Amino acid sequence: MKMKRAGRKRQKGCLAIFLAGLFLWAAWGPAAWGEEPGGAETSTADVSLRLYAQSAVLMDGDSGRVLYEKDGYHSMPMASTTKIMTCILALENGNLDDMLTVSSYAASMPKVHLGVKAGERYRLEDLLYSLMLESHNDSAVVIAEGIGGSVEGFASMMNQKARDIGAYDTFFVTPNGLDATALFEGPDGKATERAHSTTAADLARILRYCIVESPKSELFLAITQADSHQFADGDGRRSFGCFNHNAFLHMMDGALTGKTGFTGMAGYCYVGAVQQDGELYIVALLACGWPNNRSYKWSDMRELVEYGLEHYAYRDVWQEPPLTEVLVTDGVPWDGQPDEEAYVALKADYGGGQPGLSLLLREEEEVVVTVRQADSLKAPVEAGTVAGTVTYRLGEEVIKSYSLVTVRAVEKRDFAWCCQYLWQRFLLAP
Repeated sequence: MKMKRAGRKRQKGCLAIFLAGLFLWAAWGPAAWGEEPGGAETSTADVSLRLYAQSAVLMDGDSGRVLYEKDGYHSMPMASTTKIMTCILALENGNLDDMLTVSSYAASMPKVHLGVKAGERYRLEDLLYSLMLESHNDSAVVIAEGIGGSVEGFASMMNQKARDIGAYDTFFVTPNGLDATALFEGPDGKATERAHSTTAADLARILRYCIVESPKSELFLAITQADSHQFADGDGRRSFGCFNHNAFLHMMDGALTGKTGFTGMAGYCYVGAVQQDGELYIVALLACGWPNNRSYKWSDMRELVEYGLEHYAYRDVWQEPPLTEVLVTDGVPWDGQPDEEAYVALKADYGGGQPGLSLLLREEEEVVVTVRQADSLKAPVEAGTVAGTVTYRLGEEVIKSYSLVTVRAVEKRDFAWCCQYLWQRFLLAP
């Protein structure tokens, strides 16, 4: 009897261990051990995508709209993808022929590094190739000190540029992406310690700025697309060769640019852009595996771009807005009659461009257009006065908004105008 009870206890114990193991496997999944991509995740597009990256975004490079995201608004370290901001700031604020001097601090940077020595001088252009092709950490610091006066000064420039382009969840501490923290002063004046970090959405937005919006976008692309670059220090004593380590440039048709990154905290990261059939896609990947899984970022990159190419296409959603004239109180009517109400017509202000709005959309997505215009305006009114808006929405997201403006000026019907009217109407009449 005791033996049977003991056997049953052993069976129950084995069953408990088995169930516990099954629970842990279900909770963590094979991806936790670097074997397979994770399961379905919350997304703005399609929950069927399976990605290795803990955080990912697919962005329409033309409009800046996020087409797909997996935890894409969560702040995480981004390693050397940081260097896209370092590069574009240097291009916008420096001269390619500028000679920058190496400090002892810059020379102390860990690998991956160019191996610069304190006191040496290098052309900014050569350092940028070193930065973007080989991802050299010391070159990043030489650039930062040369452009911003110090690493801290350059970090302030980086953070200001991030705010300027709408990357509000990004905080830069270093120009090379090495894991670091610094004090951050919030709007309330309180200082808190914050890590060098970004979100996948912000990182995609920063690359979009680099290749679409920046006045130095062509130079940025020329540097990041180069296969190699040869140069020497300012005195010609040492020669160097840099080779592009962005393997994805040769993995997919239309690959435009990109930057890899890795630290122990960040894992493998990547941000890149692909253009095919007139469609520009930007992908940002954070925490996309750890050693020995450096290839995960390439499969995630291809997965997201192919998803975009398969499910999205350009569609012209522009509509002629139905507009009515707006009453102008105390205004002079167009025919100058004092006993009539004054009205003014409106038109959409396209900023000097041609009417039209093409968006990358899924087949089932529909854009809703709403027109709001003022019930009335008070005279005097100048031509071009804003009197409403035309808004294009996709769900809750505002895709585009145009101002409605008056097509002509309207004078005020005041005592002086009435006197002038009477004088011209009765006293000067033949």
